[in-house]
Amino acid sequence: MYDKYESPLASRYASKYMLELFSARTRIKTWRRIWIALARAEHKLGLPVTEEQIKDLEEHIDEIDFEVAAAREKEVRHDVMAHVYTYGKVAPSAAGIIHLGATSCTVTDNGDLILYRDGLKYLRGELLKVIANLADFADRYKALPTLGYTHYQPAQLVTVGKRAALWMQDFVTDLQELDFVIANIPFLGARGTTGTEASFMELFDNDEEKVKEMNRLIASEFGFDTLYDVCGQTYPRKLDSRILNVLSAIAQSAYRMANDIRLLQHDRQVEEPFEKNQIGSSAMPYKRNPMRSERICSLARYLMADAQNAAMTASVQWLERTLDDSANRRISLPEGFLCCDAILRLAQNVSDGLVVNEKIVERTVLEYLPFIATENIMMEGVRRGGDRQELHEKIRECSMKATANMKNGLPCNLMSLLAAEPAFNMTEEDLAKTLDPSAYIGRCPAQVEEFLAKVRPLIEGVKKETAEINV
Repeated sequence: MYDKYESPLASRYASKYMLELFSARTRIKTWRRIWIALARAEHKLGLPVTEEQIKDLEEHIDEIDFEVAAAREKEVRHDVMAHVYTYGKVAPSAAGIIHLGATSCTVTDNGDLILYRDGLKYLRGELLKVIANLADFADRYKALPTLGYTHYQPAQLVTVGKRAALWMQDFVTDLQELDFVIANIPFLGARGTTGTEASFMELFDNDEEKVKEMNRLIASEFGFDTLYDVCGQTYPRKLDSRILNVLSAIAQSAYRMANDIRLLQHDRQVEEPFEKNQIGSSAMPYKRNPMRSERICSLARYLMADAQNAAMTASVQWLERTLDDSANRRISLPEGFLCCDAILRLAQNVSDGLVVNEKIVERTVLEYLPFIATENIMMEGVRRGGDRQELHEKIRECSMKATANMKNGLPCNLMSLLAAEPAFNMTEEDLAKTLDPSAYIGRCPAQVEEFLAKVRPLIEGVKKETAEINV
């Protein structure tokens, strides 16, 4: 394994489930399941396919000789026909009816639809775990005041939990989109070389109802209750675009959360998990780099770019079929799934182990609170007989002086400067009463509670577990 290239998604990041789902063995076994379903439907509808032949196929479904298939594909330059040949070798009584009436896309495209649907359902479960972790975190810290930022500059106060609710809301939006995609994956069925079903019309003596019933039977066997109304040889590649778009959307949300955590870890307010023996830097032993959040961002960039493949492929499909989609799809779709899987595993790990350094959060709040409180101070000054416009100017002047003081490494002295201004008619003790952080967080706790009331039904029954990451 060390002598040839292996995708890091496989060797470092993706889960065992996703690696097995997109393995060659699962792919070819899925093709064989489709050949069996086709044979079963043809037998039921009166074609010369026997129960013994179907049984032969079923009994040898797991006997896949990849070396024989590879040698045959090198000879005939056709992967599907290579596996028709290989399957026939282990199920000789059925060799003559495998793939009867079908075209390559009967197995390749339907097989992909099955894998993609199963992969999306798995990712849905992983996404729910991230949402569940963030729901717990948001609830725990819904009332803890923290400095808010706009333009990454200090702004009004928010709460730590409210900020997590913003991340969570993005993921809930992704969940809604993901559910729509899963619910709207039709089956292709056995539609022939140009989507006309002409070969099956020939087999069934132009009995259209039997052709339609055959496709319903095959689709139902794999859990699909709808088929495409019309198609060419393949299912419309617009679906690939829809799938990669929703995976990209998940990546976007994960990137936003991870990037915020990286910024907050710089200020030591919030930190991602850091293990006992973890090394932050080969040269600087004291470092605690946010490497998991950085990895989320790194993988998310790849996935967002990967989604462009499907859009370009969907836009250049010629008439009823072209093959310039094949090589691209073999890479872009599985890699997209593996990448999203890796991102969600990391997001679970990070969201389950976030550390809030409350004393630093409090210190940061108190450092900027005098500036945040100035609007309330101005209103109180007016109540005590001051002129609003004059007070506004005094606050501006004193704020500039206090800021200059802080830039020279000295403490913020805004309150003492304002207390020295007769226009406010307030002592430092009076001013100190305005410095309660909880008075400046607005409806943050209520907003979090109201949102969680909507989220909790979605995550009911979600198993809490810490996602293990390989490296």
